Amino acid sequence: MVKKIIWATVFIIAATLLQSTVLSRLALHIRVVPDIALTILVFVAYMNGTMTGQVTGFFSGFMMDFLSASPLGFHAFVRTLIGAITGFIKGTFFVDFFFLPMALCAGATAFKALIYFLLHLLLAGAVPFYNIFGLDFWIEMGLNVVLAPFLFALLRLCGPLLVGQRRIV
Repeated sequence: MVKKIIWATVFIIAATLLQSTVLSRLALHIRVVPDIALTILVFVAYMNGTMTGQVTGFFSGFMMDFLSASPLGFHAFVRTLIGAITGFIKGTFFVDFFFLPMALCAGATAFKALIYFLLHLLLAGAVPFYNIFGLDFWIEMGLNVVLAPFLFALLRLCGPLLVGQRRIV
């Protein structure tokens, strides 16, 4: 399990750096980039379960806190919740190659926006939030949903690094 968490955290940090450097330069007009790190977390949590999801979410979120100007622990808290909830539904659905990744990433993006909004209310505006009626949120949601099947397919190729052994009972 530790090896999976370490590799997933490395992949998420690499995706975060990619998002904040290369993709942010490509998105000049819309100012929105897909959250590839969230998609990787959703994949790892769904394939490995709650414990791996929340620990990966915590460590990757904590590293993201150092790369951003957000309060320390903000991303760690949000990503831990997303990893735990996604891991909780492991095995609930059949692993579909197209629609399940789209649904999981749409749900994770919406849940992330909800958590940001609640933390914005609790912390008296110290953290930004998504305006769910704004265009930026829906563009990010669309980008995450469209890229999800392709990223899940790419992550399946790295299966031995990111996915634990299946136990046959």
